[in-house]
Amino acid sequence: MRAIAALLFLGLVGAADAQTNSPANYPGPMPAALPPAIPAPLDIAYPGGILQLTVDATDTARGIMRMHEVIPVAKPGRLTLLYPKWLPGNHSPVGPIDKLSGLVIHAGNRVIPWVRDTVDVYAFHVEVPEGASNVTADFQFLSPVESKEGRVVFTDVMLDLQWNAVVLYPAGYFARRIPVSAELKLPAGWRMGTAMEAGEGGRFKTVPLETLVDSPVLAGRHFTHIDLDPATHVRLAVAADRPAQLKATEAQIAPHRALIQQAYRLYGSHHYDHYDFLLGLSDHVTGEGLEHHRSSEDITTAKYFSQWDKSSSGRDLLAHEYTHSWNGKFRRPADLWTPNYNVPMGGSLLWVYEGQTQFWGFVLAARSGLWTKQQALDSFADNAAYYGTLAGRQWRPLADTTNDPIIAHRAPIPWRSYQRSEDYYNEGLLLWLDADSLIRERTKGQKSLDDFARTFFGIDDGSFVPVTYTFDDVVKGLNSVLPYDWAGFLKTRLALAVNPPLDGVTRGGYRLTYSETQSERNKVDDARRKRDNFSFSLGLILDNKGMVTDVAWDGPAFNAGITIGSQVMAVNGVDYDGEEMRDAITEAKTAKEPITLLVKRDGAWRTLNIAYHGGLRYPHLERVEGQPALLDQLLAARQ
Repeated sequence: MRAIAALLFLGLVGAADAQTNSPANYPGPMPAALPPAIPAPLDIAYPGGILQLTVDATDTARGIMRMHEVIPVAKPGRLTLLYPKWLPGNHSPVGPIDKLSGLVIHAGNRVIPWVRDTVDVYAFHVEVPEGASNVTADFQFLSPVESKEGRVVFTDVMLDLQWNAVVLYPAGYFARRIPVSAELKLPAGWRMGTAMEAGEGGRFKTVPLETLVDSPVLAGRHFTHIDLDPATHVRLAVAADRPAQLKATEAQIAPHRALIQQAYRLYGSHHYDHYDFLLGLSDHVTGEGLEHHRSSEDITTAKYFSQWDKSSSGRDLLAHEYTHSWNGKFRRPADLWTPNYNVPMGGSLLWVYEGQTQFWGFVLAARSGLWTKQQALDSFADNAAYYGTLAGRQWRPLADTTNDPIIAHRAPIPWRSYQRSEDYYNEGLLLWLDADSLIRERTKGQKSLDDFARTFFGIDDGSFVPVTYTFDDVVKGLNSVLPYDWAGFLKTRLALAVNPPLDGVTRGGYRLTYSETQSERNKVDDARRKRDNFSFSLGLILDNKGMVTDVAWDGPAFNAGITIGSQVMAVNGVDYDGEEMRDAITEAKTAKEPITLLVKRDGAWRTLNIAYHGGLRYPHLERVEGQPALLDQLLAARQ
C-alpha cells in the first residue's frame, strides 16, 4: 500500500509540476527591443548644406575606388548615414554594401565611432559632438576583380561608375532635397561621358542627390564621342577595351541616329536637355543595361562595331534603355517611385515599366534599322514559342513575377521554365503586342499603341519632373485611344494562364510555326553566347563544351533525368559537339532507338536515353495570307 501511495503521490506531484510548468505560466522568450527607428524621409531641404564627395578612381591595377566625403551637419547628436539599398532600375534591395570597406568617420581631428544598425545593415549611426560643423567619411569601394565576386565595373582601361555605390547620405530627407558637389579623379589621359555637367576646380556642378545617382559615369583610356542628334544634344559616349574597337562606319552609326528620330516620332516629346548613351564595349567589364533620365548604361560585347553582323541579337539594348527615359524615368509606376534609396519599392506595374519598354525596344530597333524586319519577327517568334510552352504559366500568374527582383535578386535558379523569372519583360511584351493589334483591328488601322505612347508618355514636353502612374491611369490612357474593357483585358492576361499569349501574333497576321532550320538571328545569338539551343526539341540548352545551362520542365531531357550542371560527354557514342547533337536528333526521326547521352554530374557518369523522335524544332513566324499584316505595320519606320 505504501508503494502504491508513493506512486500516487509522485503522480500527483508530477501533475502539479506539469501544471506549474505549463506554457500559460511560463510563456517562453520574448522578442528583444528593436533599435530606434531610422528617421523617415521628409520633403524639406537638408539643413546642413552641400555634401562634398570626392571619388579617387586612379587605382586601376586593383580596381579600388577611394572616397572622401564631407557631410555638413546643423546640430550635434545622432546622425544616421545611409548607403543606397533600393536602386532605381534594379527594382530590389541590391545596393552593393558588401563592397564598402574601410569606413572611418572624423569630426575635426577626432575619430568618432560608428555603429551599424542591427536591423538595417545599410544604416550607420554616429554621434556628432558639440561644436562640429561637419563630419568626414573616408571609405573604399572594392570592385570585383572577377565575375564570381560580383559585377566587374573597373578595369585597367575602363570604369562604369554608379554614384550610388560610392556615397553615404543623411537619413531623414528626400533625395531631391540633399545637394551634392561631386568630384571624380581619373587616371591621366582618360576621358569620360556622363549626364553631369562640369563645374569649377575639377568638380561637377552641384546637383541634388537624386540627380547624382541618376547620372553614372563611363570613363576609359580608349574613348570617343559620336553626335547622334546635335539639335537635341544626343550622342554616343563610347569606351572600349582597345582603340580599334571604337571604329564605326557611317552605316553602323546611321541606325543609332534613326533611333532618336523614330523615338521622337513615337512620343512627340523628350524629357532631357541632353542625352548620352554610355556605351561600353568590353569583354571584361560585366554587361549592363540600366536606364537613367538623361543617359543610359549600355555595356555590351567588345565587338559591337568590329563584328557588326554578329552582334545583331543584342542591338535592341540601346532602344530599350532609351525608351526608359519616357517610361520608367519620366513616367514611373507610383509604387516604384520612392523619396530616397532606402525606402522599399513596389513592382506591381513592372509589366508596364519593363514589359512595354521591352515592346518598344523591339519595335524601335526595327523602325530604326538596328534590326531588320526579319530579325524583329524572329525575336517575336522566340518569345511566342517560349511562353506558348512555358510550364510555369500553369501555376504562377504573370503578375506575381513582378516580385522576382526581390525574391531571387537575379541569381541563377534550377528550373526557370517552371519557377518563372521576371517574365513581366517578355510575356509583358506579348501582352502589349496583343493590345496593339487589338487597337489596330478595331480602329481599322486608324489608331495603335503608338497613340497610347504619345498621350501617356509624351506629356509635358521638356519637363524633367517625374509623373507617376497607377493601374487605373494605364486603363484610362488606353480608353482614351480606344474605348474597351481594358481593365478586364489586362487583369485576364496578368492572372493565371488559360491560353498561350499568342493573340498579338495571330491577330497581327502571322502564325507560330516550327522548322528544322534555325533563324539567322538565333544562329548569331547562339554563336555570341557560345551555346547550342535545343529548347523546343529536347528541351535543353548547352554551352559549347556540353555543360547544361537550362532544362525545360517536363520536357524530354527533364524526363530523362538531366539537370543544370550536368555535362553531356557523348551523343550516341560520339564525343559531344553541337553538330553531333543536331545529327542525332535528326536521325532519331526515322529510328526507333532513343538518343543516348553519356552524362557526367558530380563526378558520376551515367548513360541516359531520351525517347524523342520529333526532329529539330526552331520557332518562326509565318505570314497568314488574306489577313491584315498588322505586325508589319507595327514594325514599319515612321515617316
